[in-house]
Amino acid sequence: MSHHAEYARQLADRARQAARQLAVTSRSAKDRWLRTAAERLLSHAEDILTRNDQDVAQAPALGLSPAAIDRLRITSSRLSDMAQALRDVATLPDPVGEVLDGSVRPNGLRIARVRVPLGVVFFIYESRPNVTVDAAALCVKSGNAVILRGGKEALHSNLALYRVLKDTLRECGLPEHAVQLVATPDREMVGELLRLRGLIDVTIPRGGKSLIERVSAEATMPVIKHFDGICHVYVDRAADVHMAERILRNAKCQRPAVCNAAECVLIHADIAERFLPLLGALCVDEGVELRGCPQVCAALPAAKAATEEDYRTEYLDRILSARVVPSLEEAVAHIETYGSHHTDAIITNDLSAAERFVALVDSAAVMVNASTRFNDGGELGLGAEIGISTDKFHARGPCGLRELTSYKWVVRGEGQIRN
Repeated sequence: MSHHAEYARQLADRARQAARQLAVTSRSAKDRWLRTAAERLLSHAEDILTRNDQDVAQAPALGLSPAAIDRLRITSSRLSDMAQALRDVATLPDPVGEVLDGSVRPNGLRIARVRVPLGVVFFIYESRPNVTVDAAALCVKSGNAVILRGGKEALHSNLALYRVLKDTLRECGLPEHAVQLVATPDREMVGELLRLRGLIDVTIPRGGKSLIERVSAEATMPVIKHFDGICHVYVDRAADVHMAERILRNAKCQRPAVCNAAECVLIHADIAERFLPLLGALCVDEGVELRGCPQVCAALPAAKAATEEDYRTEYLDRILSARVVPSLEEAVAHIETYGSHHTDAIITNDLSAAERFVALVDSAAVMVNASTRFNDGGELGLGAEIGISTDKFHARGPCGLRELTSYKWVVRGEGQIRN
């Protein structure tokens, strides 16, 4: 067995043992750890910020863009936000043990479906060190042991954060291997861990498309995937054009580099003459590069001609594709062809059009007269999320505490036997 294979199995064995203990750990013990870890993050601020400075200093040599370096950076304010996120998770209900439903059979058996942890989660992510804290908090609160594998660009930061989490687990009487960090940046380690079906219950990749495609191809256990966020705003013939402009401005420009930002606007032909001037002004105001169909380019000379590839691209930048469509059905066909089943919105005052769009669009979240930016765990009332799944099985959309659980059937009897 190679060194990497041995290390991977050791991590997974420890996590499996920790998961068994966590499954029966009380909410009060888990919440005590979350609050204690929040305090310790702040009291270890100097060390954490120093380690983060090391990562930021070497980031240009690794080829990170200015935006990626900003995501990597921990400031005093961002560290305070991490601590607050731990406190926020402590206030959320514990999903473990929740009774989903129940019944009494004619033979007197009492049947219940009860939430239980998934077990061991392998979580792979890039850049953002705050994800180390968020993922650990959500997994432990939901009774799962987690193996964390961050990007090499954040290794010093992640190790500093992990030391605080591990020490406080021990201090609060929780299994110290409930949270483990893969301490080597070698890509081979990911492959070894992905082979450990039976020890690792689920893998969650959070990062670029190439990472998620690799994990999906190599994993021997279920994967909760977060693929591209090619999100659309469809301006229907019955839209309030000023509402549509406000929503599109928010969906595209509030935070262009996130997965629930709009990447394409579709405009019904009957309203194009009224909406396109507003679209052009929005792009000038916000510094957005517009790439449009021939009708968009004819109305807005500043627009560039859109290619087939543009409609398939998650820009994560101030670039927006646009197309005029003859009908709601054509808008839905465009979304089905080019979208990623993440988040799509319709702007309309026609109730029947809204209901038809909701029924036809097969995405994790469908918005009616609201920004795509609302597809977020906090905004949808989950309190926190570990990612946004574009899968259909097990979890879809924002994955919070409940999505990190499964269920089991509990049957209580008084000596019944089957005839």
